[in-house]
Amino acid sequence: MNVVSTVDPRDGRRRPTELTETDESRLEAIVAEASGAARWLSDLGRLGRAELLDAIAAALESRRVDLVATAEAETGLSRARLEGELTRSAVQFRMFGEVLRDGGYVEAAIDHAADTPLGRGPDLRRMLVPLGPVAVFGASNFPFAFSVAGGDTAAALAAGCPAVLKAHPSHPLTSHASAEAIAAAVRDHGGPQGVITAVYGEQAGRSLVRHPAIRAVALTGSVNAARAIQAAIDERPDPIPLYAELSSVNPIVILPGAAEDRADQIAEGLFGSFTNSGGQLCTKPGLAFVPAGSCGDRLLDALRGRVAGTGGAVLLNERIRDGYQQRAAEFERAGARVSARPEVAAGDGFSVAPTLLEVDLAGLTAEIADECFGPLMVVVRYDDVADLDVALATVPPSLTGSLHLGPADDADAVRRLVDGFAARAGRIVFDGYPTGVRVSWAQHHGGPWPSTNAVHTSVGATSIRRFLRPLAWQDAPAWLLPEELRDEYTAIPRRIDGRLQPVTT
Repeated sequence: MNVVSTVDPRDGRRRPTELTETDESRLEAIVAEASGAARWLSDLGRLGRAELLDAIAAALESRRVDLVATAEAETGLSRARLEGELTRSAVQFRMFGEVLRDGGYVEAAIDHAADTPLGRGPDLRRMLVPLGPVAVFGASNFPFAFSVAGGDTAAALAAGCPAVLKAHPSHPLTSHASAEAIAAAVRDHGGPQGVITAVYGEQAGRSLVRHPAIRAVALTGSVNAARAIQAAIDERPDPIPLYAELSSVNPIVILPGAAEDRADQIAEGLFGSFTNSGGQLCTKPGLAFVPAGSCGDRLLDALRGRVAGTGGAVLLNERIRDGYQQRAAEFERAGARVSARPEVAAGDGFSVAPTLLEVDLAGLTAEIADECFGPLMVVVRYDDVADLDVALATVPPSLTGSLHLGPADDADAVRRLVDGFAARAGRIVFDGYPTGVRVSWAQHHGGPWPSTNAVHTSVGATSIRRFLRPLAWQDAPAWLLPEELRDEYTAIPRRIDGRLQPVTT
């Protein structure tokens, strides 16, 4: 069996681990265990699973020191960033505990038997139920919050679905340690093997997707990764959904009034938003539309100064480093000029220089208006706000679109820009920056292709919907019904005979 290795991106050194790639026989056993664990998760019920999720959050926090140290050595991300990300992971598990306790997510509906204009209607009761075991592919850039201990895992377990995790090769030891923490919480809760398991290796990932017991796949990654997974799904006799969060440019428009009012403040925010974490965020702004004239000049000068004065950024792996350098060169060949780029000494690791490019609006092409994963942003200078409507159509649909306003900016122009973003993004940000995705009930983290391949969110309470399916019971005996569909049960929101009923305890 092939030994799994880990690489420290700060020095580029590859080191073997005690992990091995998952072979076919082991994968078969893992998926069988996951299938068996589905009954245990279902029998726990909503409130039991809520307690389990709280226990998982506590287990992750109790191992914080070791988890963060392991991730730091595998990703080169700062300790502060990783501390915050681990906290986010715990928050996600606890949030889904609250989703379960609320119960509204099951969309319980009851239509009692009754006479209708079409004749006698049967008794119908409907709610959402778990899909079954799901495959989750960990992200390179979030070793906790979008990987083994991430939101996809939390949502799947909350829904009642065992999760089989394909560990990302950029942080196998972190993935293993995270899976062990979650599995320990499951064992302490009396749970079986198979509720949570990690597998390793590219072939294991393909085989996992093709396995007939897997009922859905979640991915945070590249468009190419999504296409490879979809190709494996297409080999199945039965299709299953792929929920993929992929590529995003996340344009930001700075209107003249905003640039006039707060040029320095916006420059500071833009700098942090496109350089923090080495620019390796799906919500990093890749394009900033800045007005021509003195107010835009002040903003751009302030931004140039910050970029020129910064140091190198360590990227997660060699492939990302090479892709960043290649894409930056492509942008320059397409006509974008270097506005600021510090000198960064060559080293053994995967460090790169943050880059600020600049292009006039007339020179913005589809090639430049594309994602570059890493600390690069293109500033697009424009003369007339009216010209932005057509220019933004060049930008691929994104997870976000951001707009900075000033009190003197034209309201009709603002409405047109907002309407454009509404058609081409999943979240519109006003006077802020897209990086930093709040974990909450109202969050939507998704957008039109190529930012995602589905209408669902991968962050927030409603992301649980991906791992559920509707089931209706017709004229069922009361004793066979889930408690949420019994007449006497009133602890969650339900729609009864067409009317939404209040919760009573």
